[in-house]
Amino acid sequence: MFRRFNIFKWVGYLFTPIQKNGAFFVFMFALGYLCTQIEVPLGMQNAQPYKQALPELFIDIYAVCLLLALLPRLLRRFVRSFLYVLLYGAALVDVYCYVRFESTLTPTMLTLVGETDGREVGEFVASYFSWDVLTSPVGWILLLIAAHILWTLLRKAFQAMTRHMILPTLNTMLASVLTTTCKALLGAGIIWALIAAYGECQQNKEAVWKLMTQKTIREVEHQLTAEPRAELYLPIYRLVFAIYANQLGTTQVSTTPIITVKNDIKIDSCTYRVPDIVLIIGESYNKHHSQLYGYNMPTTPRQKAMAEAGELVAFTDVVSPWNLTNDVFKNLLSLYAVGDSGDWCDYPLFPEVFRKAGYHVTFITNQFLPEADEAVSDFSGGFFLNHPELSKAQFDTRNTRLHEFDEGVLEEYDSLRNENKEHNLTIFHLMGSHQMYKARYPQATRKHLRATMYDRPELTNEQRLILADYDNSVLYNDSIVAAVTQKFIGKDALVIYVADHGDDIFNTPPDDSTKIDYRLAREQYEVPFWIWASPKYRELHPYGWKAISDARHRPMMTDRLAHLLLYLGGIYCKDYRAEHNVISPEYDAKRPRLLKGSTDYNQLKNSKPRQ
Repeated sequence: MFRRFNIFKWVGYLFTPIQKNGAFFVFMFALGYLCTQIEVPLGMQNAQPYKQALPELFIDIYAVCLLLALLPRLLRRFVRSFLYVLLYGAALVDVYCYVRFESTLTPTMLTLVGETDGREVGEFVASYFSWDVLTSPVGWILLLIAAHILWTLLRKAFQAMTRHMILPTLNTMLASVLTTTCKALLGAGIIWALIAAYGECQQNKEAVWKLMTQKTIREVEHQLTAEPRAELYLPIYRLVFAIYANQLGTTQVSTTPIITVKNDIKIDSCTYRVPDIVLIIGESYNKHHSQLYGYNMPTTPRQKAMAEAGELVAFTDVVSPWNLTNDVFKNLLSLYAVGDSGDWCDYPLFPEVFRKAGYHVTFITNQFLPEADEAVSDFSGGFFLNHPELSKAQFDTRNTRLHEFDEGVLEEYDSLRNENKEHNLTIFHLMGSHQMYKARYPQATRKHLRATMYDRPELTNEQRLILADYDNSVLYNDSIVAAVTQKFIGKDALVIYVADHGDDIFNTPPDDSTKIDYRLAREQYEVPFWIWASPKYRELHPYGWKAISDARHRPMMTDRLAHLLLYLGGIYCKDYRAEHNVISPEYDAKRPRLLKGSTDYNQLKNSKPRQ
């Protein structure tokens, strides 16, 4: 009889983790299940929530409760509070990203967070308090948090009341109900549930373990496509994986040739063909919202005027290889062209080449600062710009502060220009039309386009307001780039403008968001690209200006921009290739333009639907 009682007692202990962490078990189970029901995979027909959500949630949360139960009471309360903040926070961010960007937390999303400065964080937090967000699926998470807070307050009030009434405490009452036999039955039920649940999710647990123990990004990418595929079904798992993948990538970056290849740069000759070369890199610029390219709203009057005056040549058929800043920068600054052997990091960065050739290189950015103190940020689009050794190899001069608006980069240039030498490469990196369009231009003085000016009956009033903000940001950008050209009006100079990628501004989404079709390419990959020439340049280089003008309709992808820049600088080295220089007679206009390294834009364009 004693042995039988002992067995019941030990089986009953299996219920203890839940008994000691009842609220945690209930609310975290509800949180996890809520997320799985809200975040149905996008871009898939007849997509369903994760089928093994209930059994896997039971195993995961029970395991956490078991670990918590082993801790001393005070430490357990502290760790539990920390987990509440972590799990609720991860869920809020994950669901918000799902609602706002149609993507849950991924390594790429975390990379974009790394590219976000304090200003944008404030904008992100402020967006939580909009009515649209509160009435979206994010509101369900906030409602669960409110219910949890309310339950905690009521529980504390009840405990205080029972003490004043000299009644048994809640724990004493529970202890009287949960007899040894009752706890043993509950424990037996937990054994059965754990065995049944593990049978349902064993395959996924093993796949997740394999995914999280890979040694390289390439292995991780392979594992993500291998069967059975790991299902990171909770926001916290996606967050952990994103951090892991980014840290893995950061570690790999330090071992890639990008660090050592700079030492192998050898300049054969340099004629300094154009003494002052200026590159302006814009952000999230939809070419079809530019008046210069036929848009029916006055968004680029200054650029249009310069083009009509014969000062500016707008190229008509230019695409970006990627639609994310971090990937674009790798291809834009490297002498690698998509389709070459190796990878972008196996080739020199063109600022390194210019600096080695004797140009004074200035980099003024309104996004990336050189003192990036977060590993994720170091792996973002600016990681090789902010790496101390690479930054020193590329730039003579850099700015050290960000500005609310892009006119701040003009002030930075004025403060740094006394450092400029006889031959200069100046790179401006703007905030442009990055997310939160209304924050990209001074509302008080630069809000010229209004929602009422748009004849778009298919859009809601809120959407027309956002559209107006986007176009106002493009109009403000027009004033910035025009001001840059005026700073070089008296020099022998060329100013080149290119956007990193486009943006999708209220156009019909494709049937399959994972597939690049022509509509998606038109909005997110086609980019504005133009070259402005100073009067002195046009006078001294008539044949060069004619070559630029004659090339305006040639098909181009921005991964080859570096070769054009080297030619303009009169820099010849083993990595320069005339077939990649868009104004060269040897230019290869038939090369496939691969978007994301796989989809040929030329074929998409040839097969586009007739208007």
